[in-house]
Amino acid sequence: MKFDLLIKGGEVVDPGAGYGGLLDVAITRNRIAAVDRGIPAQGAFQVVDATGQLVTPGLVDLHTHVYAGATYWGILADPVAARSGVTTFVDAGSAGAMTLPAFREWIVRPARARIYAFLNISSIGLAPATHELAVLQFVDAPLCLEMANRNRDVVRGIKVRMGSTVAPHGLEPMRRALQVAQETELPLMTHIGSGPPEVDEVLALMRPGDILTHSFTGASMKIVDEANRLRESARRAWDAGMVVDVGHGGGGFSFQTAEAVMAAGYRPDVISTDIHQISILGPMFDLPTTLGKFLALGMSLPDVIRAATARPAEILGLQGEVGTLRPGAYADVALFRLEEGRFPFYDTHRVRREGGQRLRHALTIVDGRPLLPLPAEPPAPWIPVTDFQRQLAREGLP
Repeated sequence: MKFDLLIKGGEVVDPGAGYGGLLDVAITRNRIAAVDRGIPAQGAFQVVDATGQLVTPGLVDLHTHVYAGATYWGILADPVAARSGVTTFVDAGSAGAMTLPAFREWIVRPARARIYAFLNISSIGLAPATHELAVLQFVDAPLCLEMANRNRDVVRGIKVRMGSTVAPHGLEPMRRALQVAQETELPLMTHIGSGPPEVDEVLALMRPGDILTHSFTGASMKIVDEANRLRESARRAWDAGMVVDVGHGGGGFSFQTAEAVMAAGYRPDVISTDIHQISILGPMFDLPTTLGKFLALGMSLPDVIRAATARPAEILGLQGEVGTLRPGAYADVALFRLEEGRFPFYDTHRVRREGGQRLRHALTIVDGRPLLPLPAEPPAPWIPVTDFQRQLAREGLP
């Protein structure tokens, strides 16, 4: 059999498909054709030597902001894909009903990476930095429902931000978002941070399959109590099927919260970045760096890869298409070097932990074609770069 591309000699890590060990991955056109030992190189048009590297499915980042040029937060997806191994981006609420058509035409259509959306319950989306829920007239559930149904190929969920800076109307925006999620049979992604409302009020409304993001925040809506014990409301919702997503971002990840949750025997369902104009400058940086933090917290390599491939793909209803190396799936693949040593990792409160491993990106393949490196975009003029971020840059992190 002839193949267009053969990735040879790498250590495959695909827990969702059950693949592990020294295996070759063959690609024909834009699909995975075979995963096996000793596939002959003579049968391939192009061979990638992956000796000494990890070969994983292309990473699936469930919480990103890639509406570049039209929102406060948006970054370009393809440069990040080319240097991080993320091949599927889910934009978490940058687009609302009135800005979704442009998102589709200007962002989704021209990108090499795959891009989907969780549609913001606010019709204006995240064009401003915040306060998209300040005017209830913008929280237009019928319009959100209409646009979600017209764009089911792109829209994979509904998004609402709960917290004091964005939700002066209490739980009403979340109730309207739930109404749309129920009628479309899509998951609701709910952001938590600094209240009000209280986190227990939000958790009481979460349905099985709905996604709590920024779940390891250290802000007042954190899912651990003052004694650092997992809240009973969080335990009940999680055990009932709520999806717990990291959503690291620029202020949504605390080592102390993560350590307390994991000490209670729980692990995040999904590890995502909340990558945007601020968080990309550190200490989040990218998805491989975020995965490294959970390796440092004691999760195994297969578990962190699963949380950034098979699990988010399942939530999106794209299992068998992305986040896997099974034959027939899209030929989206990431190559990494797993480095051993002592590496510093920081949370968004500048708390440092050391880890013994980190993932170094080597190659990204989308639709069977390697992505060439692209220059990183400079911060937008309205983005403040902090002294801490400048310090991290001087240290050469990540």
